[in-house]
Amino acid sequence: MGLNVKDLYKKKENHSNMSVPWTAVILSVLPISELRGGIPLAICSGASWLNAFMICAFFNMLIIVPIFFFLEYFNKYLLKIPSYKRFFERKVENARRKAKPDVDRYGYLGLAVFVGIPLPFTGAYTGTLAAWVFGMDKRKAFLAIALGVLIAGVIVTAVSGLGIESLRIFVKNVC
Repeated sequence: MGLNVKDLYKKKENHSNMSVPWTAVILSVLPISELRGGIPLAICSGASWLNAFMICAFFNMLIIVPIFFFLEYFNKYLLKIPSYKRFFERKVENARRKAKPDVDRYGYLGLAVFVGIPLPFTGAYTGTLAAWVFGMDKRKAFLAIALGVLIAGVIVTAVSGLGIESLRIFVKNVC
């Protein structure tokens, strides 16, 4: 008599293809899951592939600006703490120095590709952090990160949708 996770996301009888559950939206904005969690959940919950992609990608893109603000605002205050300042100078400056040739070489396109690969630690959060660490122009970085989110969204949607459909050959009720 345990809690079955599938029961939490069961389709309702009159579930509309137009809606995406809030849990999928929340997963799309969490740094650990982002689109890799939101889109599959939305599709399994009965949303169409297109709606799952559009809504989850939109909310994932919304977090870029607050992350930039958070990094700028709080870093100014945290630098007043000596231990944080030493850590920041040592780690961040070291990362900047090591990766500078690659950033100069690939720039915003490299940032878009980095964010567009739907693997752990390559989403909008990490892309925004990287753009901030390397001092990239925020507007251009936003566009590159948004492009990367769209690329990742297309990949995750295709893999999720096709994977779910192909499993239905073997299992009657996959989601």
